[in-house]
Amino acid sequence: MPFENLSPVLSDALVARGYEALTPVQTQVTESEAKGRDLLVSAQTGSGKTVAFGLAMADELIEDGRLPFATSPLALIVAPTRELALQVSRELGWLYAKAGARIATCVGGMDASKERRALGQGVQIVVGTPGRLRDHLERGALDLTALRVAVLDEADEMLDMGFRDDLEEILDGTPETRRTLLFSATLPKPIVQLAKRYQQDALRISTVGEDRGHGDIAYQAVTVAPADIEGAVVNLLRLHDAETAMLFCATRDNVRRLHASLVERGFAAVALSGEHSQNERNAALQALRDRRAKVCVATDVAARGIDLPTLSLVIHVEIPRDAEALQHRSGRTGRAGKKGTAVIIVPYPRRRRVDGMLRGARINAEWMDAPTAADVRKRDQERLMEKLLTPVEHEPEDLELAQRLMAERTPEDIAASLVQAHRALMPPPEDLLDNSPRGRDAAGRPERGERFERPERGGDRRDGFEDSVWFRLNIGRHQNADPRWILPLLCRRGHVSKNEIGAIRIGPKETMFNIPRAIADRFAEAVVRSANEDGEDDSGVSITPAPDGPTYPPRRDKGGHGSPRDAGPRGPRGPMRAGPGDRGPRGPGGPGGNTERYKPKPYGQRSPRRAK
Repeated sequence: MPFENLSPVLSDALVARGYEALTPVQTQVTESEAKGRDLLVSAQTGSGKTVAFGLAMADELIEDGRLPFATSPLALIVAPTRELALQVSRELGWLYAKAGARIATCVGGMDASKERRALGQGVQIVVGTPGRLRDHLERGALDLTALRVAVLDEADEMLDMGFRDDLEEILDGTPETRRTLLFSATLPKPIVQLAKRYQQDALRISTVGEDRGHGDIAYQAVTVAPADIEGAVVNLLRLHDAETAMLFCATRDNVRRLHASLVERGFAAVALSGEHSQNERNAALQALRDRRAKVCVATDVAARGIDLPTLSLVIHVEIPRDAEALQHRSGRTGRAGKKGTAVIIVPYPRRRRVDGMLRGARINAEWMDAPTAADVRKRDQERLMEKLLTPVEHEPEDLELAQRLMAERTPEDIAASLVQAHRALMPPPEDLLDNSPRGRDAAGRPERGERFERPERGGDRRDGFEDSVWFRLNIGRHQNADPRWILPLLCRRGHVSKNEIGAIRIGPKETMFNIPRAIADRFAEAVVRSANEDGEDDSGVSITPAPDGPTYPPRRDKGGHGSPRDAGPRGPRGPMRAGPGDRGPRGPGGPGGNTERYKPKPYGQRSPRRAK
């Protein structure tokens, strides 16, 4: 018998399923010291946890090779999402099929009356989500008095999703003699506290590696300008050309926006978020399994429980909230021994935060620049050469067509047409801001002195900027601040055009810029509307009024003049001489002149007109 320490019915089920050996977590939960004990298990998604707790609870369920007849459940498995609960039900279905198990699934979004009828007909195993199980328990449809085993799958996620009260009510309704198995990818303090309350003498089992969150996942951190996040997503998808890729966003609005953008570009993409019905979610997952779609854009919660065997690429379009979320997201790939890649898109201002998150999770990520359009085209050429040079057996009609083509066109023309047809099938790559043309110092930042910016002396002399107001960005040279991506960011946040933005002064840790006083209020209101609770955008950039203007002098090139950026689209500027009427950065009122005429409102305050 291949699995001597297991029940024969389970061993036969594993062999029929194609198992040759158990995974580490499955091996540890079936060892002699784990039998009959409560278990506190930390193992990554994709490590075979479902089969593991299915094997672990067998001793309490199987009698003489079968599950006994029961009028109330003997085993209860609680999962955070519908998809995960349905997946667990399917896995236990084939594992306990020969044992005659009757399994009921109770999840939100399904017909509750059918679930109550199934529970009333007698089942041995119940799998469900916390909210629906609690509802059945309170209505008297779910009787847990005879329960022998309770399993909490993805316990950390259930607590993060606010299911603590539901879990406690469910567990309080079970016998104290039950066996409790708690499975979680991570073990934060709330999980440990829950285990202490509902477990007795629990055996601690961990199969999480010490060096990284998941040994089969290669982590990459890709640095980009905040305005280039979407372009970086496109180029990453094109570069990797994964059979199935999953993109994570923080909100359903961002999922909707990114999904629409990818579909418009020609990607076969589907979306998963809380706004989709169960039928829509099922249709999206089926499209991924049937290879009709290759890209899934999802929120964290919507992607729970999704098991796609062909998923090899995960892209964190928006940075995860913490290390646990990073590992949960990334765990969608690199499953069951297969290799996967997890890419974190890191806007320049967020690099320090992501670096700390990776260190806390003991993940060794490779830092790199976003792939350029040239990188994608080069990889396309390599893939095409590999495909065309692979030996194949040609059909007679294909050879006949090839001969006709050779008679009409030269080999070069035929090959060029083939390349063109191949390229037309794929979305074009995006041109990104060049983020690596300059030399870099030991910390990976562009060398000082090679930044170009708009120097100021005596105020901005261009038309419309004689009377202007200064604002401050919380980024500088240390965060790769550069006018090439700062300008688009200011236009997007403040709802202005680039011609309405004046001087840009980049300091070590902050950047100053000015705009005409006539549109200052409108600009400030737009900035507030486009910021989050912390006053920042998704990339971590905040914009605040700076009545005193910059306190550091403008940077100069070696000739003592401003860089070519000064000329901009408005033509060259005149000599930079300070006259008696100039109001420079050290003059009364700062660069914008008489600041007493403009007193910025407290940041975050809207005008009375907007308040209505």
